[in-house]
Amino acid sequence: MVTGANQGLGRAVVAGLARAWGTRDIVYLTGRNRQRVEAAAAALAGDGLPVMPEVCDVRNDGEVRALARRIADRHGGVDFVDSNAAAGISPGVAYATQVGDLIDTNNLGTTAMIRSFGPLLRPGGRFVVTASDFGTLAGLPAHLHARFDTETMSIDDLDKTMLEYAAAVCSGAAAAQGWPDWINIASKIGQVAAVRIYARDRREQARQAGQLIVAVCPGLVDTRASRPWFTDMSKAQSPDAAAIDIVRLATSPVEPRMYGELVQHGRIRPWTGTALR
Repeated sequence: MVTGANQGLGRAVVAGLARAWGTRDIVYLTGRNRQRVEAAAAALAGDGLPVMPEVCDVRNDGEVRALARRIADRHGGVDFVDSNAAAGISPGVAYATQVGDLIDTNNLGTTAMIRSFGPLLRPGGRFVVTASDFGTLAGLPAHLHARFDTETMSIDDLDKTMLEYAAAVCSGAAAAQGWPDWINIASKIGQVAAVRIYARDRREQARQAGQLIVAVCPGLVDTRASRPWFTDMSKAQSPDAAAIDIVRLATSPVEPRMYGELVQHGRIRPWTGTALR
């Protein structure tokens, strides 16, 4: 299943999975607006790619848990999850008015998916969080690194950190605390931190079950959300091109070296922000 999938990258991932798996598997296309979700599913069906539409607002923990129960009842488990839902932010609009939805969607939505769908992951399954290359500690001053100590903190601790960050933005205290000016940076770091914590807690079970837990940086993608922030989109990928790496993670053999990491085009972007490997 893929969240945030009625448009852009999420829809392209759904299409790629449907092409790769055909009628052997059910691919769930989810989003928070029923009309847009059903329209996207109908359009893909018209292209010969039948998918299953489901409404799921990741900001609503109850909705996430309810969908997880329905999928568990229908199928017993899930083979692939792409936690892709992301809130767009707009230049020229005060961050204090945007940060709440950003954190609720990107961060609390990611951890809600981990809590509800992580236990449903079958042997050999893959849990992917779509993030970005901003999701490393290189984007933070050193004194804030302890806020994302993924070796010791829990998912609940991380949620608290992200809520405290949002409150600092709203109160005007974030700059004095040293947070980056662009709120997307802290959000992406929080998403990758969630993957690292979840992967740490599941490491032994995942190893035995042949599962992969990973964050993915697709690179610059030409979408409605990214266009306002970049004056030159000539080097941006189309959603279909960017989806290839994510579909490959779903359909290719698991690469243990990627476990718990942020991966871009098959290469690991280290958490500390040092050289790629």
